[in-house]
Amino acid sequence: MGKQDEVLHLPHEQIEQIQLEGIKKTLVACYENVDFYKKSFDEAGFDPYSFNSLDDLTKAPFLTKQDLRDSYPYDLFAVPLSEVKEIHMSSGTTGVATVGGYTERDLEIWGDCFARGIEFAGGGPDDVCHICYGYGLFTGGLGAHYGSLAAGCTTIPMSAGNTERQIRVLREMGSTILCCTPSYAMHIADTALEMGLDPVKDFNLRAGIHGAEPFSDNFRADLEAKLNYKVLDVYGLTETMGPGVAIECLDQNGLHLAEDHFFAEIINPETGERLPDGEWGELVLTSVDREAVPVVRYRTRDITRIIPGDCACGRTHRRIDRLHGRTDDMLIIRGVNVFPSQIEDVMKTFDEMSSWYEIELSRKGSLDLVTLKAEVNPDFDFDQMSNIQRLQKEIKAAMKSALSIGLEIKIVEPKSIPRSEGKAKRIVDLREGTD
Repeated sequence: MGKQDEVLHLPHEQIEQIQLEGIKKTLVACYENVDFYKKSFDEAGFDPYSFNSLDDLTKAPFLTKQDLRDSYPYDLFAVPLSEVKEIHMSSGTTGVATVGGYTERDLEIWGDCFARGIEFAGGGPDDVCHICYGYGLFTGGLGAHYGSLAAGCTTIPMSAGNTERQIRVLREMGSTILCCTPSYAMHIADTALEMGLDPVKDFNLRAGIHGAEPFSDNFRADLEAKLNYKVLDVYGLTETMGPGVAIECLDQNGLHLAEDHFFAEIINPETGERLPDGEWGELVLTSVDREAVPVVRYRTRDITRIIPGDCACGRTHRRIDRLHGRTDDMLIIRGVNVFPSQIEDVMKTFDEMSSWYEIELSRKGSLDLVTLKAEVNPDFDFDQMSNIQRLQKEIKAAMKSALSIGLEIKIVEPKSIPRSEGKAKRIVDLREGTD
C-alpha cells in the first residue's frame, strides 16, 4: 500500500489525532505571527495554547471572506514573504481579491491532494491528463497541473479557450483524463458533436475531474453519456488552497475530504451553531498544516453536509455531499429559498432542453421579477409557437410542483445563451443599482 493509500485508509481516530496535533500548531502560528488572529482570538476570549480537543475549535471566532479582503494583500500571511514561492488570487469581481500564498511544502500538499482525485479515478503514470482550467492567478489550472504531475501522468497544460484546438488535441494526443469546469466540458462535447465527431469513438477519455461550479446529477448524466466517461466532482477554493480539498471517488457518493490537511465543520449559517453529520448547512474549514496562509474556521458560504457512514470504496476520510449551492447565490422567490442547481434539476427532466440556462433578475416597481431563460436542443422545432407555449407551460408547472415557486419561463433558441471557457454565469442581475 502506497503512502497516499495508507493515509486514506487510516482508522478515523488516527485521522482526528493528526488533525488535533496539526491544528494546535496552526493556532499558535496564527496567534504569534498574524496580527489579525491575535486580535480576533483575544476579542473572542479564545486561548490557542489551551486547545486540547477538536470540540474546542467551536470557541474560536470565524474567519470571513471580508476579513480576507480587508487583509489584502499580505496581512494574513503567517510566514515571511521570502518563504512564499507562489501566489494565487480570486477573481475579485465582487470586490477586492482574496490572496492565497504557498510555501514549497504548501505546493507539495496541494499537488498530493489533487493527485488523490486522479488516483480515485484509477489514473496514474499510464494516463494523459488534459487540463483546460485556466492557468494563472486562478487556482484551477496549476492545482490540476501539480496534481497530474504528482500522480505521475503525462500532463498537457492546454489552459482554457480555443475549443476546436482542445478537441483536436483530445483526439490526437489520446487524452484519458479531462480537467476543467463542468460547463466547459459540456461545451467541448457539444462542439465536437457539431463538428460531426462522435466523442465516444473519437476520444479516449475515461474520467473527468470537474469543479469550480455546482452541477446537478442530471447534468452529470448528460455529460457522461456524451463523452462516455466518469465525471468526478472536485471541491476547493482559493482561500483554503484551491481544487483538491475534497474529491469524489468512482462510487460518486460524496467528496472525500483531505482530512489530514483540512478540518471541516457544518454550521447553521444564521446562528453559527455546529450541526451534526447528515444535516445541511454552511461548510467551515480550518487548515491542519498549511504554512503560508492558514485559515481558522473559514466560512466558505458553500451549502453541503457531512455524509454519515462509510464509503463503499473503503477510504476512511469523511465525505461532504455535492454542493447544494452557496449562501450568496440562494434566491428567495416569493418567500421560498431556491438554489440554481434545483432549477437545473427540474429543467433536465425535459428532453427538449439543453444544459444551458440563465436566471434573469429584474425589477418592476418595487417587485423583483425572476425569469428562467431556458435553451432548447437543436432538434427542437422552434418555429412552431404552439411547441414553445406548450413547453413553457409544462416547465412552469414542473417548477411549481417541485419547488413551490412560480417562475416566468422564456424559451430561447439553441446557442443563444453565452458559453464560457471558465465558470458558467447562471444568474444575470438586471435590477437597477446592482452589478
